[in-house]
Amino acid sequence: MVRVLAVDDEEPALGELLYLLRADPRVRSAEGATDATEALRRIGRALDAGPDGDDAIDVVFLDIHMAGLTGLDLARLLAGFARPPLIVFVTAHEGFAVQAFDLKAVDYVLKPVRRERLAEAVRRVRELVHASAAPAAPLTTPEQIPVELGGITRFVAVDDIAYVEAQGDYARLHTDEGSHLVRIPLSTLEERWADRGFVRIHRSHLVALGRIDELRLDGGATSVRVGSTELAVSRRHARPLRDLLMRRAGG
Repeated sequence: MVRVLAVDDEEPALGELLYLLRADPRVRSAEGATDATEALRRIGRALDAGPDGDDAIDVVFLDIHMAGLTGLDLARLLAGFARPPLIVFVTAHEGFAVQAFDLKAVDYVLKPVRRERLAEAVRRVRELVHASAAPAAPLTTPEQIPVELGGITRFVAVDDIAYVEAQGDYARLHTDEGSHLVRIPLSTLEERWADRGFVRIHRSHLVALGRIDELRLDGGATSVRVGSTELAVSRRHARPLRDLLMRRAGG
C-alpha cells in the first residue's frame, strides 16, 4: 500500500484531495501539508526513518502554485536527495507539463481532481513502489513525455516513440498507436534524447535508431523505412546515419 503526503496551500483543495486519497484502498496513509516548508520538514523525517519506518513517504501529491516555495521548487530540491519520494503534480494549470517531464514526475493531474483520474495516478505510483520493493532489480522509471489530450495530461513513454516530426515550434510524436502533438521544438528533443538512440536524419525528422527497418539508396536520394512509413534522409545526414546503423549491426 502507498504512503502519501499531499501538499497544497489552499485548505479546501487539500481537504478534498486527502478525502479522495484516503478513500482509495491502495493508499495506506495520507497526510497533508499547507506549504513547501512544512512538507520539507515532513519529508526529512521520512528520509531519516528510512523506507520501512513509521514516518516513511512513498509519494508527494504536489500543487504547483503556492506561496513561498512553489511545487516546482520543492520538486527540484527533492531531486537532489539520494532516495526522494515519487512526485505527482496536482494543479489547475496545464502549462507546466514540460517542467514536470523534466523533473521526472510520475503523473500530472489537473484540477478539479476527478476520482477516476486520481485513481489512475495512484495506480502508477503503486506499480513503481512495488517495483522498487522487488528483490530482482533496482527501480528503473521509463522516461516519459507529457501529452495533452482533451484537457487530460497523459505520459507517453519515450521508448514507444518511433520518430518525431517537426511542426514549427511543435513536434509530433509518432508511436505504433498513433501520434501526439507537443509544444517542444525538435532541436530540444534531439539534444535531450541523443543518449536514448534518437538521431536527426532531416531538418524535419528525428528517428529512434532501433526502429529503423531499412536504409534505402535510390540514385542520389537516401531514405529509411520505419514500420510502414518512409522518411527522407538529407544529404548531410546520410553518411553519418549509415555509419551509425552499420556499427549498431556490428558490420
